[in-house]
Amino acid sequence: MPEKNKVTLTMPSPQELLFTRRFDAPRNLVFQMWTDPSHVVHWWGPVGFTTENLEMDVRPNGLWRLIMHGPDGRDYHNKAVYLEVDPPKRLVLKHTGEDPEHPVTHQMTMTFEEADAGKKTDLSMRMLFKSPEERDRIIKKYAADKGAVQTLTRLAEYLSTQT
Repeated sequence: MPEKNKVTLTMPSPQELLFTRRFDAPRNLVFQMWTDPSHVVHWWGPVGFTTENLEMDVRPNGLWRLIMHGPDGRDYHNKAVYLEVDPPKRLVLKHTGEDPEHPVTHQMTMTFEEADAGKKTDLSMRMLFKSPEERDRIIKKYAADKGAVQTLTRLAEYLSTQT
């Protein structure tokens, strides 16, 4: 069980990053935060980033295109394809990136489990990279480990305004 108000990061294999967190919100609401573009823009990305959704078609083979505007003034174009959408239990997407200068390719799997008689949600977010070297490169170049922790923390803060 994830620790309350804390994101836990583990590396279950050399190609993975696994983040877990318990949210003080029901599963349907947490799932909605991930799938409704009007909510995602309020919390997606590390501290200091803003997100601009260009397209968000949450269905198998649907596309999510977004730009993350960094605090350094740089824009990070991202693209993901939804591989699996199972409301409110699971989302799987393949993140391919759109910017040839900043290529990132990995699969993200989010699972949403009810906790505390449905009042809370245990989220796990698994990032699977094509190789250990790719995982390490993304951690070193983009601080993906710290950025994901900050993103999930921002989600918790945003959720507190929605319940």
